[in-house]
Amino acid sequence: MTISMYQASIPVLARALRNLSNVLGKASAHASQRKIKPEVLLATRLYPDMFPLTRQVQIATDMAKGCAGRLADVERPTHADNEATFEELQERIAGTVAFIESILPAQVDGSEEKAISLTIGGRDLSFKGQAYLLNFVIPNVFFHCSTAYAILRHCGVELGKSDFIGSD
Repeated sequence: MTISMYQASIPVLARALRNLSNVLGKASAHASQRKIKPEVLLATRLYPDMFPLTRQVQIATDMAKGCAGRLADVERPTHADNEATFEELQERIAGTVAFIESILPAQVDGSEEKAISLTIGGRDLSFKGQAYLLNFVIPNVFFHCSTAYAILRHCGVELGKSDFIGSD
C-alpha cells in the first residue's frame, strides 16, 4: 500500500494545528482560572535564545500553509505576525487549517519531484517535493508545536501527551 503526498501532508498538518489549538485553549483557560495575564504565557520562552510561545505558533502555521501552497502551487495567505492574544492565535490557526484543507488531493498528489525553493533566515534552500514535506516541513511543524506545548507545560498548564497527539 502506498501513501500519497496529499495523505502525508494536508491531514497530518491540519491535525497538528488542531491539536495546537486545543493546547492553546487549555492555556487560555489556565491563565483565566489562575488570574495570570495571558501576555505572560504568550511571551514565555524555554530558554532566552529561543522564540516565545507566540512565535512558535506563528512558525508552525507558516510552515503548514507554506507547504500546502508550494506543493499545490497556489498562493499562500500572509499574516502580519502581530498576534498578541490567545484569540488572535486561534484565529490564525483556524485560518491556516481552512486554507490547507481547501487544497484538493489532485493539487498535491504527484508533487514528489516538484522543485521547491525558499529562503529562510537569509539561506536559500532547495528541495524536491517529497523531501521538503518529510524532511523539512513535518519536522519543523512538530518541533514548533511541541515547543509550544513544552512552554505551556512548563508554565503549569495541565497538559498530557494526548493533548499533543490528539485523539480520533
